[in-house]
Amino acid sequence: MSASGTNLEVEVKIPWTTGPEAARRVIEAAGCTLIEARTLEADTVFDRDSGELRRAGLLLRLRRAGDQALVTYKGPASGGPYKSREEIEFNVSDAETFTQVLDRLGYQPHFRYEKYRTKFAFPGEPGIVSIDETPIGVFLELEGEPEWIDRTAARIGLSRDAYLNRSYSSLYQEYLRLHPDGPNDMIFAQVTA
Repeated sequence: MSASGTNLEVEVKIPWTTGPEAARRVIEAAGCTLIEARTLEADTVFDRDSGELRRAGLLLRLRRAGDQALVTYKGPASGGPYKSREEIEFNVSDAETFTQVLDRLGYQPHFRYEKYRTKFAFPGEPGIVSIDETPIGVFLELEGEPEWIDRTAARIGLSRDAYLNRSYSSLYQEYLRLHPDGPNDMIFAQVTA
């Protein structure tokens, strides 16, 4: 989802240490309602062997969730307490063929990550609260306008001090610094938090 219907994504991640069930209770007690049931999202980030997209702060990702496949381009992130960047997304009907096209253009899978995501929203408000269960822990993701993010965090008892404006790739790199024998990809079958 893009803030205000534009191609600008604005979000924060917040580590949640007491598990997804506790997160759901807090979110629902604040008035959020479930809008998308818990779904496994399997993401593959593509780049050239030189890493040119990563070095430029760009992202090219293929997400598989259920029977859906979604391609995402993300531009460079701006600084500040929120992760804000251009986002362009579209569905593809054949993920394997799209992957072949990327290969022919010189883009290879460089990082894979998985999460179980459950989405909530406050009725009538433009923003999404997600519970992301990842191999390295549980995170809340708040996506919407900055004012909405701040208001929502306060409603669920969290302060701006808890905000992370980082990607799962960078959070996983931090995890690998503490667990140097960890696998290259952040997928459930390989990582134990």
